[in-house]
Amino acid sequence: MARPYVPGPKRFVFSVGDGNDQQVLVDDPQEAYVAFSAFFRERNSGTCTIGDETAGQRLVLMPGQGVIARFRDADRPRSQYLRVDRGNRYLPSAMLFFENGYAGLDHFGQWFSDLADLDASPETRGAARAAVFTTEAAAIDEVARIWGDSGIVDPSGHYHVFFDSHDVDDDRAERAELLKLIEFLGLERVDAPAEAAGGEVWVRTDARLDAACARWS
Repeated sequence: MARPYVPGPKRFVFSVGDGNDQQVLVDDPQEAYVAFSAFFRERNSGTCTIGDETAGQRLVLMPGQGVIARFRDADRPRSQYLRVDRGNRYLPSAMLFFENGYAGLDHFGQWFSDLADLDASPETRGAARAAVFTTEAAAIDEVARIWGDSGIVDPSGHYHVFFDSHDVDDDRAERAELLKLIEFLGLERVDAPAEAAGGEVWVRTDARLDAACARWS
């Protein structure tokens, strides 16, 4: 669970490895986000790091590799990596980090503890991620997380639509994960209407899905 944001001031360090680090002392996450957005857009770097030295945490954006990494040095050191399929994901990840640090990104996508895992095919990554969820409660929460990122409820109210208006080549890893979790949970997938985008997944709603997705609306 993400830790609640503690009001500032907080100090962050922005760096790209050229020695010209920028330190900011801010009172709230939005102020940090504005400062970092300007820093990020002005650099043409393969790696950009946000450090919270007080908390012992870092977020590393690697647009050149299509990767986001997060590191927690205190309270059991941990590192995780996320494959980024869309360029507009980098700055939102920074905002989540400013709000709640390492834990703020828990629900941002498919995190893996080994960078090499990101080299696997999207379908393999999706299946591996789905296998992590071994209880109904955890699996339904993950399904809701996927829906919350790009889903809608169709006008009839009978179906939850995942990856609304997305093409079939978008979000392949998360779609593969979702299909495994649908099977695990016994949810009913239905054929999408003819006019639906090729990447959409339609699922008949049930009480579990209603309750979980309501928390992401």
